[in-house]
Amino acid sequence: MQNTTFQFFKQQLSKLAGGYKLDVPPCPIKLNQNENPYDWPSTLKQAVFERVRDVDWNRYPPFVPADFTSKVAKYLGVGADQVLVGNGSNELLYAIFVATLEPGRKVLIPQPTFTLYKLLAEILGAEVLTAGLDDDMQYDAVALETAARDANVVVLASPNNPTGSVINPIDLEHLVQTTHALWIVDEAYFEFHGETALELTRTCPNLVVLRTFSKAFATAGLRFGCMVCHPNALPLFAAAKLPYNLNIFTMAAVETAMEHAVTLKGRLEEIKRERERVARLLKASRGVRVYPSRSNFLLFETDRDPRALWQSMVNRGVLIRDVSSYPRLERALRVSIGRPEENDAFLKALEFAITEIAPGAKA
Repeated sequence: MQNTTFQFFKQQLSKLAGGYKLDVPPCPIKLNQNENPYDWPSTLKQAVFERVRDVDWNRYPPFVPADFTSKVAKYLGVGADQVLVGNGSNELLYAIFVATLEPGRKVLIPQPTFTLYKLLAEILGAEVLTAGLDDDMQYDAVALETAARDANVVVLASPNNPTGSVINPIDLEHLVQTTHALWIVDEAYFEFHGETALELTRTCPNLVVLRTFSKAFATAGLRFGCMVCHPNALPLFAAAKLPYNLNIFTMAAVETAMEHAVTLKGRLEEIKRERERVARLLKASRGVRVYPSRSNFLLFETDRDPRALWQSMVNRGVLIRDVSSYPRLERALRVSIGRPEENDAFLKALEFAITEIAPGAKA
C-alpha cells in the first residue's frame, strides 16, 4: 500500500520545515539570544520555591487566572480586561495570528525582523508583505502607511530584532488611527528603550501590544509574556488561546518578579552603558559598520564573510548570532550585550577573527 502520510500536511509546510532554527555550539561566552546576562539572586529563587511549595501540584491552575492577570495589569498600568497572559509572548502572537490570518489575507512584516513572524504567518496561509524599513534599517512611516492599505495585519517589533530600530510614537499613533489594519507592536525590548504604545490600546481596537518578561526581568527560562489590547477585542483573541497555558511555577515567579522589579531590573542602565561602549569600540574596528540600537544587542556588518567570522569566534569560545541568512543582512552578525568581561571577550575574539580572515574569505 502506498504511503500517503505526507498528503495530510499543508502544502506550504514542505518549504517551511526547519525555517526557525538556531546554531548553539557550546561556548563559555554566550551572546547570541539577547538574554539578560544577570541571573536572579538565590534569595528570590527561594522565594518562588516557597510560593509553590504548599500549592496543590496535582490540581490544574485556574482556568482563567483572574487574580494573577489583575496583578500583571496593575504592574503595566492597564485594565485587567485588556490583558491576556501566556507561555511567552510567542504563544500569544500565535493566538493573534490564528484569530486573524488565513489564506487570502495579507500581513505586513517589515524585513529584516524576528523570523518567527513570517514563519507563523505562512504556516497559516497568509500572504506576507515586507515593506517598511529604509536603507538604514529604520522604520519608514510613509512606506508603512502605503503598504498597510493593502494589509489585514501589520507586525512591528519596537525595538526591532535584529536591527535595534524603533517606531516613532507619533508615527505609530497616526498609522493605527488612519488605517484599517490590525497593528501588532512587539515590545519585547521595551525596558531598554522606554517608549510604549500601551496607552493607545485603551481607545484603538485595532492595536495589540506584546510584552515579555524574558529580557529585562531575566526570566527567559520561565517563559512568560502578555498581550494588551482594547477590552472589546480581548474575548476574540482569548478564544484562540489554549486553556491552562500558564503553570503555577511561572505565575509564582512572575509575581515575585513584579514585587522585586527594582532588584531584577537594576542592571538595565549598566547594560545600556555597555551597549554604547561596545558600539563605540566596534565602530573603531577595521571594516565594521554598526547600526544604532535601542535594545540590548547590536547589529553590525563587516567586509569579511560573516559565517567565517562567526566560526572563528566560536573556536575561541565566544558565541554570537549569525544573521546573514536574514533578508538584506548578507554580511551581518548580531551580538547580545553581556557582562563587561563577556563583552571584552567578544571584542577580542572579533579583532582576532578580522585579522585571521581575509576580506571575502569563506568559512
